[in-house]
Amino acid sequence: MAESPGTSPARGTKRKADEMQGPRRIRALHQDVVNKIAAGEIIVAPMHALKELIENAVDAGSTSLEILVKDGGLKLLQITDNGCGINKDDLPILCERFTTSKLKAFEDLTSIGTYGFRGEALASISHIAHLTVTTKTAESSCAWKAHYLGGKLAPLKPGQSEEPKACAGRPGTQIAVEDLFYNVPSRRQAFRSPSEEYAKIADVVGKYAVHCHGVAFSCKKHGEAGAGIAVPANATTRDRIRMIHNTAIANELIGLDLANSQYGFKVDGLVSNANYHGKRTTFLLFINHRSVDSSNMKKAIDQTYSMFLPKGGKPFTYLSLEIDPARVDVNVHPTKREVNFLNEAEIIELVCDEIRTRLGQVDTSRTFMTQSLLGGGVTPSISKANIPPTETPSTQRPTQQGRSTAKPSTQKPYENNLVRTDAKSRKITTMLPQLQSNATLSREPTADGVEYEYTEREATICRLTTVKALRATVRENMHNELTDAFANHSFVGIVDDRKRIAAIQGGVKLFLVDYGMVAAEYFYQLGLTDFGNFGSIRFNPPLSLKELLDIAVEQAKAQEPDRTDFNWDEVAPTVYDQLVSKAGMLTEYFSLEISPEGDLLSIPLMMKGYMPSLAKLPHFLIRLGPHVNWRDEKGCFHSFLRELASFYAPESLPGESSGKDGAEEEDAELVSRRRELHRAVESVLFSAFKARLVATKGLLKGTIEVANLKGLYRVFERC
Repeated sequence: MAESPGTSPARGTKRKADEMQGPRRIRALHQDVVNKIAAGEIIVAPMHALKELIENAVDAGSTSLEILVKDGGLKLLQITDNGCGINKDDLPILCERFTTSKLKAFEDLTSIGTYGFRGEALASISHIAHLTVTTKTAESSCAWKAHYLGGKLAPLKPGQSEEPKACAGRPGTQIAVEDLFYNVPSRRQAFRSPSEEYAKIADVVGKYAVHCHGVAFSCKKHGEAGAGIAVPANATTRDRIRMIHNTAIANELIGLDLANSQYGFKVDGLVSNANYHGKRTTFLLFINHRSVDSSNMKKAIDQTYSMFLPKGGKPFTYLSLEIDPARVDVNVHPTKREVNFLNEAEIIELVCDEIRTRLGQVDTSRTFMTQSLLGGGVTPSISKANIPPTETPSTQRPTQQGRSTAKPSTQKPYENNLVRTDAKSRKITTMLPQLQSNATLSREPTADGVEYEYTEREATICRLTTVKALRATVRENMHNELTDAFANHSFVGIVDDRKRIAAIQGGVKLFLVDYGMVAAEYFYQLGLTDFGNFGSIRFNPPLSLKELLDIAVEQAKAQEPDRTDFNWDEVAPTVYDQLVSKAGMLTEYFSLEISPEGDLLSIPLMMKGYMPSLAKLPHFLIRLGPHVNWRDEKGCFHSFLRELASFYAPESLPGESSGKDGAEEEDAELVSRRRELHRAVESVLFSAFKARLVATKGLLKGTIEVANLKGLYRVFERC
């Protein structure tokens, strides 16, 4: 119905721009509205309420937790523990917001070692449910029962006193949450079914039952005799996984134990070996004994396991990560589901390296199912061998009717699913005439002939928020399928070193990639990871920075002889003054050392076994002037590392002559450069891409799928 003229729009209705007559007055929200908003942020579902109650019980020193659930926790959610209990004098303020025994000053957040600390859990629950607390301390002669509504004590029935009442009870605390979200109908109606909510509750209980050593857990539905989860207090971690998940997982677990003093963390846990693979990842992560989620770590671990498991196989992972509390910020999410900690990328990389090492150590023995193919009964057995067992030929024997037994039903893999994975197999480059005619080109890696000196300098821990933001940007732009293709690829060969194109095989697909573009992205990521910890390529004798810049200007003038929009004579001195003025920062962060006399002493060494083309050095130095944002810290680091990565990207070589019909042969220097380039691209760069490249979406421009074995088979089947 249309609104009558002169009347104001109804409350909660969006007003159009032409109806705005002035700004509305700002008013403080009613305290009841504030409390309900806060409760809705912290308690999103019954599983979140239970998580808070479990953490409070464990903080109280409990060794036994009994959980009772009715209608998925919406009707009743009860937890009983045998902890230290709550003093009777503290019951009046128990459910008020920001009342806690675990935090006194803001500085205590830097050393928080308990689950709860803000004092919002019980307060939030009391605003959206009927809360009953029964508690008894060791010194008390009886238990005390109290009812709460809206954060305050409330009588159980109208007309009764709201004060806590004495009753019989055992030491510890029992908290009953009834009619959850009774006053938030929109939230209550959003839940699909009680069974689905119970499954989420069981998942939360299962996580803490695996992690909390020495604590017994019991969880069951109301009205059922048996418990859905029952874990004794003396069970080991492996036994807890067996009880909560299944025996198949528990039998295929390997221990993980890692400590690092540089980043101040240690991690232990149990992860599945290569014999186990599930349909989806089971990922249990605890940071300082707090159950949290980390999508970055989960993706990294899945990528690590992809090299060991069949396609589509997912691992089981339980990790307990302990980090110095001063490096962790737990107060970043209302439900404490996420935490922030320093050196996240470095810690994830070290954990994945350790998992990869452990999997490599146990992967010498794999389990395979074999079956007897004799004419008698079928006897399945399990054998362990380093390689899959070969197929046993069928044995025919005549029967009374003169017929032979059936042939085995083992199926030969389809040819369109075969993947070459042997690195020693013949590569396509050996079939190219121009490469066969060049007898000096070796297909085997050769040493780069450079001597390296090692120092005892300790690695610098990067605490710059700008660098962390740049690392996060890389992770956000990751293309999962392309990253997997590079992580599991087989190098085929260099197709054109003039256009910097190489062929790789990923599964049953063949790709042409611009390895210059990929290398530039890889060295940029390497610069972010090793920021402040580069090695150095030292020049002896030092090079004159002015002469290098003059050479760069002459090269630029030769390429653009008609450009007159600026004075070429001012370019080199301007860039020289800028680099000398930033010499301290360049040395500290990038190992690019310039002496006070203007000599170039060193440039950063980013990868052992790979030397950039020094012919590009003048061009690299001259671009540091106009193409680096020296006014903004984040922009400076980003643009400098991009220029450094471009300098380190492999050079484009001139076209190679075929040597036929009396054509001039390449000079010895170009032949040597081509041989070294091919060695570095195949043996160094693509091996590094396979180990740690995060393929971003921008690399899709430099990657083309040229063949798909399954697609080719479909084409030939029609011919």
